[in-house]
Amino acid sequence: MKALYVIDASGFLYRSYHAIQNLTNSKGESTNALYGFIRSIMKLRKDFAPEHLVAVFDGPKGTEKRKEIYPQYKAQRLAMPEDLRHQIVWAQEFCDLIGIPKLVLTGVEADDTIGAIAKWAGKDSTKVYLCSSDKDLCQLVNENVFILNTHKDNLLIDEKGVEETFGVPPNKIIDFLAITGDSSDNVPGLPGFGPKTAEALLKNFSSLEEILENPEKIPGKKKQETLITEAEIAKISKKLVTIDTSVEIPQEELFYQIKKPSDGGKVKNFYSAMSFKTLLKEFEEESEIKKEAETVSYNLIDNEDDLKNLIDHLLTHKEICFDTETTDKRPLEAELVGIGFCVEEKKAWYIPVNGNLGLERVLFWVKPLFENKQIGFYGHNVKFDWHILMNYGICIPHISFDTIIASYILNTNSRQHSLDALSLEYFNKTKIAFKDLVGKNQQTETMKDVACEKVSKYCCEDVDYTYRLRQILEKDLKTRKLEKLFFELELPLLLILAKMERKGIYLDVSLIEKLKSQVAISLKSLEDEIHQLAGEPFNIKSPKQLSDILFVKLKLKAPRKIATGFSTDADSLETLKEIHPIAEKILEYRTNEKLRSTYIEVLPSEVNKRTHRIHPTFNQSVAATGRLSCQDPNLQNIPVRAALGKEIREAFRPEKQGWSYLSADYSQIELRLLAHFSEDPSLITAFENNEDIHAFTAAKMFNIPLQEITKEQRYRAKAVNFGIIYGQQAFGLARELGINIEEAASFIKLYFERYPRIGAFLESCKEKAKISGKATTLLGRERAIPEITNKNMQIRSAAERLAVNTPLQGTGADLIKMAMLKIDKRLQKEQLLSYMILQIHDSLIFEIPDFESLDMQLLVKQQMENVYKLKVPLIVDITLGKNWKEC
Repeated sequence: MKALYVIDASGFLYRSYHAIQNLTNSKGESTNALYGFIRSIMKLRKDFAPEHLVAVFDGPKGTEKRKEIYPQYKAQRLAMPEDLRHQIVWAQEFCDLIGIPKLVLTGVEADDTIGAIAKWAGKDSTKVYLCSSDKDLCQLVNENVFILNTHKDNLLIDEKGVEETFGVPPNKIIDFLAITGDSSDNVPGLPGFGPKTAEALLKNFSSLEEILENPEKIPGKKKQETLITEAEIAKISKKLVTIDTSVEIPQEELFYQIKKPSDGGKVKNFYSAMSFKTLLKEFEEESEIKKEAETVSYNLIDNEDDLKNLIDHLLTHKEICFDTETTDKRPLEAELVGIGFCVEEKKAWYIPVNGNLGLERVLFWVKPLFENKQIGFYGHNVKFDWHILMNYGICIPHISFDTIIASYILNTNSRQHSLDALSLEYFNKTKIAFKDLVGKNQQTETMKDVACEKVSKYCCEDVDYTYRLRQILEKDLKTRKLEKLFFELELPLLLILAKMERKGIYLDVSLIEKLKSQVAISLKSLEDEIHQLAGEPFNIKSPKQLSDILFVKLKLKAPRKIATGFSTDADSLETLKEIHPIAEKILEYRTNEKLRSTYIEVLPSEVNKRTHRIHPTFNQSVAATGRLSCQDPNLQNIPVRAALGKEIREAFRPEKQGWSYLSADYSQIELRLLAHFSEDPSLITAFENNEDIHAFTAAKMFNIPLQEITKEQRYRAKAVNFGIIYGQQAFGLARELGINIEEAASFIKLYFERYPRIGAFLESCKEKAKISGKATTLLGRERAIPEITNKNMQIRSAAERLAVNTPLQGTGADLIKMAMLKIDKRLQKEQLLSYMILQIHDSLIFEIPDFESLDMQLLVKQQMENVYKLKVPLIVDITLGKNWKEC
């Protein structure tokens, strides 16, 4: 062997377990340690391409030999986390699948197995690389054995490196560790003897034994006494840290040779079971196990006769799958490059508009096809394609399916709904990647610069697999009784969102430019104030410099420690607000700087040059709760409480004179849904009587008349009311209200005593989720929560909060979507000029001519409040304004 790489597998797993948070598979089982382990292995193989490699794990009962010497060895360590144990087994299984030799020796710790391998392999000319960050292994380093820390940019430590790090050569590391001890393994060492002392002693003495034999030669009376009284402990420590290199290991070179996976299918099944979709895709791309090429009929249509024949053929079908190829991801900026069609598996057609036919002839033939009301059209993210065709005056009257929305409804907690991801998941198919056509950095300008033949294959593959996907997803929707949600809510909503996107929203750019100058002055003033409070200038955006100012110079008590030091996040600064005024100024600076960089600087560039309006995209397949999300730009996220956020909103206004904005906001919808679901009589009565629900709750909790409730009492009741919806515990409530945990816990206990049905409802949500593995909304939307039975308490608690919140927030999302459908239908029926432009979770914004104001107020309020019959009334607050801020 030229080289042998020895992996400290147990070390890799523990490191990954703590470094990667809350990663689970489809069954809710933790996979964080396993994922990090696999990634580390892959990185090692990529960086060094080893031919010989072994993964070494701690063996069962591995610590028993050392515990016989010193019963307290590793005694202080917490028991292995329950959700790590099964991941170690999976890691060993992975090694077998991927062809990596492994060693798990009963009664032997990994360090000893590694030591035996290093001694055996390193005695010849083999270079042995111990892949670990464990300092104990430094005692093994010699001219042929090295430490390779792959987690620190492949840091290689040789004999010189050991001495530079610890001040002693490898042959004295055992003595060094015996003197200093090791708190992580509970190795006692010599009390009061730190690394510097150990380094100095071992420069003057050959070994620990020589030091113990000559205590009088050691400076300091206290140290001399320690050497005498603790001599036996020091000798025990030396035995504990000494790696046993006599362990029996395989001594055949062939054992350590990496094998090729014998069954690529098993590797893929393993990745699928673990929900490692990225690893699955990478394995597919790199695997040498080739599948037989599938016979498909993908056709490039680039002459008039072929196009006419294709159109005639398509007209005989009731439903057609299609896809557009374009020059841009933003539909209103994009030009059409070509259109793909599919009506049966493995057969598709592509019509380029940049080929022999040209744009005009293609549009001439496809327009009547798309506008045929008897034919349903479908695709993957078909809203995008609807926009593209609308750019050319083609309006599809009948969209019959959308595979991205179907996939989302079937698996709302997944973020992987792209056609590439779904093709891999359902068909084990790695599709042609977009980057393969235009280059990784889009070296080709746009899709229209790619050869028609290449685009044809790419587009035909897209429509073919969309067609196949639809066959599966539609059956799944029916099996799981989600058809109504899909066909009666989400699919019709698609066109409403498309119309909102197409209308867009007007931005007063001159106002934003003016605001830009004002914010620059404001930020500079805030920066000066912060520097003055700090006593020196520093980079406010640097967490490290800010940490030094707060916790070193100003000596503030750090609320939270993180891997890189002390946290300076928003929660930490909120805690420090009452202690020092600098914290509040930094929070204000951060808020304004984020609004400046995210909105003030960006918004003018988002204005479409042709329409002079901003056209955000509303996503139906992102938020796991069923809520819509918004991007390019995200207009749902401009903070209304921040003064600068309000100023930004002022720049959004109707484009025409004599028009206004109408804002319709569901009042406390989630609390009303809590009353509906829990059937708590007190809460229902409060809403029926239109009481101030937070004052009402305060009166019940503090047992005093409603009219005597103070602002502070109402504020506390409000915090509990909303905290309950999100599963907030005493710690979170205490932090929010600035009270101790005991007081917060008593508030929560009192709340449930006053509203006993609410507590019962919340517990039933958790129990239902534990039994079914999911939470559901009033309309039947499902959210899988398999993590609710996870053995990790942190993951399980987060899942329980989702089980409580999903029926409330998810139902709220469903209801406003229903309201959007009803309002749109009325707007069309009554032929009103007003139109919907934004949805921000519980509220809708319309752009309306002033003469329709009364009609619109009545129409919107009526439709939203009567969208669904609950046990409590739904109330909608209507406001009018000449800009968004006024609403």
